[in-house]
Amino acid sequence: MSNDINVRRIGSNEAASYVESLADVLIDCVEGGASVSFMLPLSREKALAFWRAVAQGVVCGERALLVAEDSGGHVVGTVQLVLAQPENQPHRADVAKMLVRRDARRRGIAQRLMKAAEDTARAEGKSVLVLDTVTGGDAERLYEKAGWQRVGVVPKCALMPHGTFCATTFYYKHV
Repeated sequence: MSNDINVRRIGSNEAASYVESLADVLIDCVEGGASVSFMLPLSREKALAFWRAVAQGVVCGERALLVAEDSGGHVVGTVQLVLAQPENQPHRADVAKMLVRRDARRRGIAQRLMKAAEDTARAEGKSVLVLDTVTGGDAERLYEKAGWQRVGVVPKCALMPHGTFCATTFYYKHV
C-alpha cells in the first residue's frame, strides 16, 4: 500500500473546489475503458457537469464524496456513497464511481478508498452497501477480496465506453 496517499471525505464547503480534479480522473478512467456511465468521447464539459452535480449532492447531504490525494495534493482516486435512499431503506447506501487514475493503479488506493467508504457508511448509520461493476473486470477481484457478496450478473446491462455491451455484476456488503 502507498503511504504517500491521503484518503479523506470532502466536506460540503470544499466539494465545488474539487470539480476540476475529479473531472480529470473521470476522463482518464473513461479513456482507459472504464464503464462508469459515460461514453467516448467524454467531453470535459460533460465531466465537469457531472462533478458539479455530485458537489451539489454533497452540499445537500445526499452523497458522501471521498478522494485519494498524492503527496502533492493531486487527486488520484475517488469513490462516492449515495446516502439519499427511499424511505424504506434508510439503512442502505450505494457505492458509486470508484475511480483510480490509470497511472496510480496497483498501489492499494482502491482498497483504501473502499475501506474509507465503509467507515463513512458506518458513521452515517448505514449498515448495507450495494454496488455494481463490469463483469470480469479488475474491480470484481477487489470487491470479493474485501468481503463483498456477489448477488448476480445481468448480461448486456450496460455499454463499454466504445459502445459494446457488457455484463454487470451486483454486490452487497453488511458493514
